[in-house]
Amino acid sequence: MLTPASALSRTTLPGADRTAARRVAVASALGTTVEYYDFTLYATTAALVFDHVFFPSVNDAVGTLAAFSTFFVGYLARPLGGVIFGHFGDRLGRKTVLVTTLLLMGLGTFCIGLLPSYDTIGIAAPILLVLIRLIQGLGMGGEYGGGVLMALEYAPRERQGLYTSLVHIGTPAGVLLPVGLVSVLSATMSESSFDAWGWRIPFLASIVLVGLGLYLRFTLSESPEFQRLRADREVRKIPLRGLADGHLGSVGCSIIAKIAESGLFNVYYVVALAYATDELGVDKQPVLIAILIACALECLALPLFGALSDRVGRRLVYVGGALFQALLIVPFFLLVQTRDPVLITLAMTLGLAIGHGAMYGAQGALFANLYPVALRYTGLSVSQQVGATLGGGLSPLLGTALITAFGGSPTGVCLYAVGVVLLSGVCTLALRRGDHRPLRWRPGGAPTAAE
Repeated sequence: MLTPASALSRTTLPGADRTAARRVAVASALGTTVEYYDFTLYATTAALVFDHVFFPSVNDAVGTLAAFSTFFVGYLARPLGGVIFGHFGDRLGRKTVLVTTLLLMGLGTFCIGLLPSYDTIGIAAPILLVLIRLIQGLGMGGEYGGGVLMALEYAPRERQGLYTSLVHIGTPAGVLLPVGLVSVLSATMSESSFDAWGWRIPFLASIVLVGLGLYLRFTLSESPEFQRLRADREVRKIPLRGLADGHLGSVGCSIIAKIAESGLFNVYYVVALAYATDELGVDKQPVLIAILIACALECLALPLFGALSDRVGRRLVYVGGALFQALLIVPFFLLVQTRDPVLITLAMTLGLAIGHGAMYGAQGALFANLYPVALRYTGLSVSQQVGATLGGGLSPLLGTALITAFGGSPTGVCLYAVGVVLLSGVCTLALRRGDHRPLRWRPGGAPTAAE
């Protein structure tokens, strides 16, 4: 019989102490950093240079769409990667799978840095780029679920929101590092040099993060909850079948709930970057600096929202972040349209650190607790990766197409944002199983679950 997540108390986890939980959270956060470093670096260079490096035979608008199409290819592979690595994560354990996914993503990024341009090898260049993106997408599909579950299954139950939000710091950190590198390089190099070879440096530098991530992961022990599951012989032979038998509602609602979080993250970052530089003629440097500041602040905000979700409930924090973004999206683009670096930074900070930070800070514990331990890797990976594909994968394509269709205006993007936020918010309210009883705080004492 499967052990429900709610029945696993802190005291049943052998060897799971707070020091180990923090160490696992740091290691998992580094893996998430590599994951988003890979995808964010691609998104940044796709918006800035890939249109003429790999797709030079088309005009600028079509070239940007083509570059974002290869960005979407990586997302298309994520659900398949979630199913494959989720299966093995539930069958063999979280740690083994995480080493494999880190290698797939990191080595893929390194290879893009070595990939010849269209002018050098012709049509083979974009074809190879697509193949590498597919491999990266498979790895990314399995990476997220394992990283979150290692943190969640080591953490005390009353702190799962906090510890999983620490893993999520890897997302803005994974934006901060490549955008920082691109900003420095574009500021210190001529445009022709950056377009010719300078953009390759951040891709090649990713190998350092991969090496550090592998070292940390080899030092970790397997998740205590999975060890218990294996000892009790409760491992499922085909986890996906178990997921289909009784958890389709949770999968469906969590997929839709994910769309707004993932989609708007790329609207603030990828679409707004392309809009500001292409449509408004803003120099890319101040926009990149604005993104850097916003991501740095989100690194600080995520654990605050994670801790808040432990206090007041995960759905409440998640839906609050969604509604905030529905109200923000029009002012966001109005601020960007001023072309003022300070106001652009304010827009990015409100969108990423507050709106996205609230949703993402509560998300890990909310979604992971929808499933019993034996199905958790598969369930979390499928819901996360399908939702991310429909949200973050499509939003750069949709955003660019909508801006073009509306004659250079972001009106269509705003309508898209409000629509997905409201839909995701409604579905989040249905995720009662993944929430928890809010904590009651006793003066001078430890927090306990409210009666």
